[in-house]
Amino acid sequence: MHCSPIWFRKQVLHWYDQHGRKHLPWQQGKTAYRVWLSEIMLQQTQVATVIPYFERFIERFPSVAELAAAPTDDVLHLWTGLGYYARARNLHKAAQKVVSDFQGDFPQNLEQLMTLPGVGRSTAAAIASSVFNKPAAILDGNVKRVLSRFFALQEWPGTTTAQQQLWQWSEALTPEKRVADYNQVMMDIGALVCTRTKPKCDQCPLRNECLAVAMDQTHLLPKPKPKKDKPSKQAHLLMLQCPDGRVALSQRPDSGIWGGLYSFPEFTDYDTLASHLTQLPVERVDVWNEFRHTFSHYHFDITPVLVTLNHLPDVIEDDKTLWFNPVLMNENEQAVGLPAPIKTLLTKLQQSL
Repeated sequence: MHCSPIWFRKQVLHWYDQHGRKHLPWQQGKTAYRVWLSEIMLQQTQVATVIPYFERFIERFPSVAELAAAPTDDVLHLWTGLGYYARARNLHKAAQKVVSDFQGDFPQNLEQLMTLPGVGRSTAAAIASSVFNKPAAILDGNVKRVLSRFFALQEWPGTTTAQQQLWQWSEALTPEKRVADYNQVMMDIGALVCTRTKPKCDQCPLRNECLAVAMDQTHLLPKPKPKKDKPSKQAHLLMLQCPDGRVALSQRPDSGIWGGLYSFPEFTDYDTLASHLTQLPVERVDVWNEFRHTFSHYHFDITPVLVTLNHLPDVIEDDKTLWFNPVLMNENEQAVGLPAPIKTLLTKLQQSL
């Protein structure tokens, strides 16, 4: 290590005392439940986006017991728009495990925290350090970026060897005292100063020892993930609408993309969709313009097909089908999880009614 850990800690903690974020919602009335909820939401998502979701969750589920007792659809409904929906399903399962296995109290040690669904090493450490003041190192995306630049890591941080090296640095630098403030400031510096593009190096407390600054590589580090061309997938979505305006939504399987959410039935092509309509009282068919929704690992090209019916059919009634009224989309009686593109389509339908 090219600098003293004592110097490193002193620099960042002094910066925290002057500039650190101390008024985030989960920092007020701090509990393990509030910190855990924020940490799960902050995976893959920025603070500004998370805050309103966090506040709605806390209002609807003030305790882990109330979250554990809620129907899964209520949880997914509140999560709609945050993306990466496996986080919401794991959140619900973890709340149930806290209630069933730990009598409603979050465990304090890392090993037990990591038994909760969706809680990995860094998230467990964030909870243990922030709430229980345990000296535990974290390694979220912000910390990875700060350390990658400070030590001029010359490979993509996602490789196994890079991860091991980053954890070694993080553990060596994490202090025994003021660990909650230290972990918070490492996230703050990554979010506010050592940003992905155009880092504010003149404001950084670590600039005098930062190897990326010394080597003029702040614009090159961290090394990007090796690029692969994303494959694309095409589908036609059937928007079956009865005369009163309601449309048929189907609940997707728990595993896979949009797991457990409600979506329009999906068909590989128009002919397959059309053959599905032969038993239905179809009045009109409108094919909408194709649009693209991009996931982390592929593009999804969607062609919506609006099929207006003469009357509500009997042939597609089952426990996975929900006749959904777009006009009442935000009402509690229709509180189900919706993927962002489906919510957009429902909004368009709502505007046409």
